[in-house]
Amino acid sequence: MSQVKENDTVKVHYTGKLGNGQVFDSSLEREPLEVTLGQGMLIPGFEKGIISMELNEKKTINIPVAEAYGEVRKELFYDVKKEQLPQDMAPEVGMGLASKDENGREVQFRIAEVKEDHIIVDANHPLAGHDLVFDLELIEIK
Repeated sequence: MSQVKENDTVKVHYTGKLGNGQVFDSSLEREPLEVTLGQGMLIPGFEKGIISMELNEKKTINIPVAEAYGEVRKELFYDVKKEQLPQDMAPEVGMGLASKDENGREVQFRIAEVKEDHIIVDANHPLAGHDLVFDLELIEIK
């Protein structure tokens, strides 16, 4: 049986969960994820979990914070004055926002806190600070 090795292109179905079992993403209702390993497209723990899998194998992997999206970084929280927001916007905790950086790339934020005259936005990945669990099924090795 062939096994997945670095630089292989694979198709894998996955269900991603937080430590408490809450599902945050799944490919089961759509096409499986197709990716070439070793290209930096996956979090390290996910890629490590796929290496050595055999065709049609199913397994569950546990990915610690350090091999997922890392710890929540305090320097990625920013104060934004309310007058910088669109006039018709009613900011709420958890609401997503987008802005452009100095290079014109879009940056995603979530509102972490709403204060009287400003909001605090969080630019950390939404899964930062979490250990993750993935149920995997290897569909194809190319």
